[in-house]
Amino acid sequence: MRKVSFAEFGGPEVLQLVDAEEPHPGPGQIRVAVRAAGVNPVDWRLREGQVLGAHPIELPAGVGLDAAGVVDEVGEGVDGVEVGDPVFGEGSDTYAEFAVLSAWARMPEGLTFAEAAGYPSVMETALRVLREVGVRAGQTLLVSGASGGVGSAVLQIARDRGIAVIGTAGAANQDYLRELGAVPTTYGEGWVERVRGLGRVDAALDLAGSGVIRELVELTGDPRRVVSIADFGASEFGVRFSGTAGSMREALAETVDLIGRGRLRIPVEKSYALTEAAAAHIDSRAGHTRGPSPVPKP
Repeated sequence: MRKVSFAEFGGPEVLQLVDAEEPHPGPGQIRVAVRAAGVNPVDWRLREGQVLGAHPIELPAGVGLDAAGVVDEVGEGVDGVEVGDPVFGEGSDTYAEFAVLSAWARMPEGLTFAEAAGYPSVMETALRVLREVGVRAGQTLLVSGASGGVGSAVLQIARDRGIAVIGTAGAANQDYLRELGAVPTTYGEGWVERVRGLGRVDAALDLAGSGVIRELVELTGDPRRVVSIADFGASEFGVRFSGTAGSMREALAETVDLIGRGRLRIPVEKSYALTEAAAAHIDSRAGHTRGPSPVPKP
């Protein structure tokens, strides 16, 4: 089979499409014929050699955690799923024609494989940071970098829970944030004053890592009411950096529930072939897409 791999840390040019042995599921796992693999910031962070404790790397390494596809092997002890079932979930080396998943759920009706592949890590992260920041129904959450994949999920989950959201994003994404139920404003000079003009902020999330932690603490009045997933220097301000994943199975179950109730939809901005994995990483790192998915093609 073909998979995307890298033998050294570096820029997107280190990604190579190689021939590899097919993986097989162990106990409690399944294998899927991959139809789409989600692109997440953790993918290019690992490729660059950033130290992420939850994801130790041994070179040469494959790429990708999220995938959607069709079950074609079932490991020992697995029930509730059969060969031929369409599923989405989390595993390893998912930029490939076949991948092993350790957590999965059946794909909801009406969802494409490309759409489904964009949900697992995005939803686990969104649910985790909402839990960690402690925002409740009736309160107002400020989301910095609200138009990305995690931001799109946070806005819709918050709306479902009765949490008001102020979201910052570029001028081109203001209508998009409104569609997701947020009160939008642009980032850039004067953004703090613009947020203040929209009312009280009870909690804040930094999803973009654009150097705004000090301002988020100022707006909330308490560093314990701010969580970042993108600024490794957040702790200098007493702010929690959230980088350790929670239960993916629970996140997938909530994803299916929200989609089934018509309360969640994250668009795929662009898709890529496996041969275009480097371009997918470039776009993801630059923040040019909301939810790209490289799509294996024959």
